[in-house]
Amino acid sequence: MTRLRADAVPPESRQKALQEELASLISVVGAAPLVELLLERAFELGATDIHLDPQRDGMHVRLRLDGVLHHILRLDPQQTQPVVSRAKLLANMDITERRFPQDGQISSQVLRHRRDVRVGSGPTIYGERIVMRLMPDDSQYSDLRLLGMSPTQIEQVHRGIQSPFGMILSVGPVGSGKSTTIYTCLSALNHPQRSLVTIEDPVERRIDGVNQIQVDSKIEFGFVEALRGVLRQDPNVIMVGEIRDAETAHIAIRAGLTGTTVLSTLHAGDTGATIDMFREFQVPRMFLADSIKCIIAQRLLRKVCTKNQETYTPDEATAEFLRIPADRIPETRLVRGIPSEVNFQTGYLGRTGVFEVMSINDGVRDLLLAGKPGRSVSEYCQSELGMVTLEASAREKVMQGVTSVDELVRVLI
Repeated sequence: MTRLRADAVPPESRQKALQEELASLISVVGAAPLVELLLERAFELGATDIHLDPQRDGMHVRLRLDGVLHHILRLDPQQTQPVVSRAKLLANMDITERRFPQDGQISSQVLRHRRDVRVGSGPTIYGERIVMRLMPDDSQYSDLRLLGMSPTQIEQVHRGIQSPFGMILSVGPVGSGKSTTIYTCLSALNHPQRSLVTIEDPVERRIDGVNQIQVDSKIEFGFVEALRGVLRQDPNVIMVGEIRDAETAHIAIRAGLTGTTVLSTLHAGDTGATIDMFREFQVPRMFLADSIKCIIAQRLLRKVCTKNQETYTPDEATAEFLRIPADRIPETRLVRGIPSEVNFQTGYLGRTGVFEVMSINDGVRDLLLAGKPGRSVSEYCQSELGMVTLEASAREKVMQGVTSVDELVRVLI
């Protein structure tokens, strides 16, 4: 079998080349070695997840690229078990247990010092399902400018993280880039004169100079237990991977009042919803007002493929949606992608973040102390502080030719 290196294959034919390479491998040496090659190619393509989904007609192999799953290959039913067993073996999971979900990890040493891979398995009516999450590259996105923030938003975030104490939050749904943003903030604070500690589940990126702790539910060592222990160890900066419950929220908020900078993520729709969620956690108004320094709400939008795109003049409905004045419509040019092999037939290649950054000043603090709802706080920040909403940030990306109207609607509307 001739082995195809992804970097030796023209970009426009990589999808077909990958399908042909995997099919050729199976025909020569069987299905089990497919896992290692699939991982290698997924890293090279910039995929974030590999899905091995059993169906009636066999196992469907899919890659998640730029947030969207793409079908790569279908394995015959008799080929599925060797692939599942190989993936579980690499992840140090029990290959004989097929009744219950399992979690495992493929270390970077196994993958020739590439990034770690988090593996999850679970039963379905057609057999075991495997999902492999490819952990991010440690060297990527160490600067806020690379994330897609505007200069004003970068200045607001820098002001928040340079405060001598308090909490900085990155919020959004699953897959919106929260961890990347909070790691970038952590990198900006990483200095030999500071003691930095992270509490994570799992540790996604290894950072030199930072003490990283992984929680373990099997021994009842969760975020709460780890956070309480870390607070007795003289930290300057604590990163809590995720605030999931009221107890963690209370301890993290209090830590931000005691001279510690706390970075964390939260599942919330926008900055205003974050305020409401902390109230649901019954965090006292005074603690909320004094601890939080900055809230970053975000989403990820696919970027229009720069190699295969076309420009067009928006119609009246599109112009109204983008708030383009009628007299400017004839001179306005928007872009949209052209599906091709280079962009996996989507018209998009790569992603960028769109952000809504709420800075806490005296006016916002007064609203929090008064118990005003998140919507009122958000409206104040927009009218008095010029806060750019997620939708407005996305519209600006469309006008700049970075993304498309369809992508904005898909993610935000």
